[in-house]
Amino acid sequence: MTLIERHVKNRRARTLPGQGRMTAVAKQAFTILENLGVLRVRLESGDLPAQTPITGEVLGSVGCDTPPDARRKIDAAHQAFLKWRNVPPPRRGELVRLFGEELRAAKSDLGTLVTLEAGKIVSEGLGEVQEMIDICTYAAGLSRQLCGLTIATERPNHRMMETWHPLGVTGIISAFNFPVAVWAWNAALALVSGNSIVWKPSEKTPLTALACQALFERACKRFGDVPAGLASVLIGRKEIGEALVDHARVPLVSATGSTAMGRQVAPRLAARFARAILELGGNNAAVVCPSADLELSVRAIAFAAMGTAGQRCTTLRRLFVHDGVYDALVPRLKSVYSSVRVGDPREEGTLVGPLIDGGAFHAMLHTLDEARADGGEVWCGERVDTGCDDAYYVHPALVEMPAQSAVVRRETFAPILYVMRYQSFEEALRLHNDVPQGLASSVFTNDVRESEMFLSPSGSDCGIANVNIGPSGAEIGGAFGGEKETGGGRESGSDSWKAYMRRATNTINYGSELPLAQGVKFEIG
Repeated sequence: MTLIERHVKNRRARTLPGQGRMTAVAKQAFTILENLGVLRVRLESGDLPAQTPITGEVLGSVGCDTPPDARRKIDAAHQAFLKWRNVPPPRRGELVRLFGEELRAAKSDLGTLVTLEAGKIVSEGLGEVQEMIDICTYAAGLSRQLCGLTIATERPNHRMMETWHPLGVTGIISAFNFPVAVWAWNAALALVSGNSIVWKPSEKTPLTALACQALFERACKRFGDVPAGLASVLIGRKEIGEALVDHARVPLVSATGSTAMGRQVAPRLAARFARAILELGGNNAAVVCPSADLELSVRAIAFAAMGTAGQRCTTLRRLFVHDGVYDALVPRLKSVYSSVRVGDPREEGTLVGPLIDGGAFHAMLHTLDEARADGGEVWCGERVDTGCDDAYYVHPALVEMPAQSAVVRRETFAPILYVMRYQSFEEALRLHNDVPQGLASSVFTNDVRESEMFLSPSGSDCGIANVNIGPSGAEIGGAFGGEKETGGGRESGSDSWKAYMRRATNTINYGSELPLAQGVKFEIG
């Protein structure tokens, strides 16, 4: 019996793939889903539309889970955890390794599905799947390195150490802009840590979630004895996420999304003393210093500000340029903005695909109007006509601002880059840190003192601080996350695995005496 319990049907064609009339994009999506095994389940109409931002059309509809469905899946995940926690970690790592193999085999199909459902250009869709493969490789190796410490003890004939144990059901809430990679970051580490997983993907990208689940099931079949309910998907809107957040048998929820979402999730978890890994908003900045390599800076800024149509949490949104190089750098950036190719992300040469939906487009227009009212001069930013009324393509906008106003300090999830002058490095650092968010940051400089200052305790206050590269494009080996309204969580590499486990401090007395710590005396008899 497949674990995918939600089913897909094309609304427009009202037929199965290959039967009757079907649009080209929908046919491509359904062919991929069939290749990945999603359509082996029964088809039925559902109430959650799966829409492609490429044309704006509804590809199909997906049946939603109900809160009782969610509770059943979480209870099943808890029962699976009780068995999975006793599987040796290297054996758990083998399942994740096999999942990585399935991803390698399906990379082209899954990457294309990411492009169709999230609107990413082809290389970014494939890159997201490669990120999943990489984290599986990383986690498989990590399964043999879940190490604790041996700690010096003041008591003779005693040994003190720490051990790490599985935590329980890990809830994962992901966003549309990285519909598969962020889930994999969490899933791979949670599974090798001995946990089960329940995933609530964005309601804007349900098809890629179902595809990932199908691929994971393939790995489970190859692995053998996998507890039923070890990994499941919850399809639905806000109320399904709430059911996951509020369930007493979910000790950890990793949530990726807006700061507004985090403000709702964090108190609910805190009320029942559950853990949270929050990766929320970013208002990322870069500083271009007088000694910077301007050619390198232009290339890095262009990708960081325009990649994924400005819909990355690490997208470059604020740029502080030293007065001495401003007039050399900014015209070059304007030239790039004018010439960048915006269009169908499936076409070769396209660098900027569509915004996810009309809501994102209108938020961008409103924000640009606010920036103009604050004295900003907007370069580009207009809608690009592709002949699809329900698809929203825009030229990325470069906005020269006289100061860091309220609109600049607020994150807008669209390709808007605010550019401002600065005179001293201290001024640039102050402006850089003077926002509520604290995710990613960059400095472009060949002055070692400026680079070291940027990375020092008095420099960037972000969780990610880079030198001579942009703030986006993080590798899986480093811990990913940020401070302040970004939430403080860390995912992926480094020692992020510790967030998915519980720590126990152990003391063993191998002598015949019972000395107490701190010189305490308690003699009886």
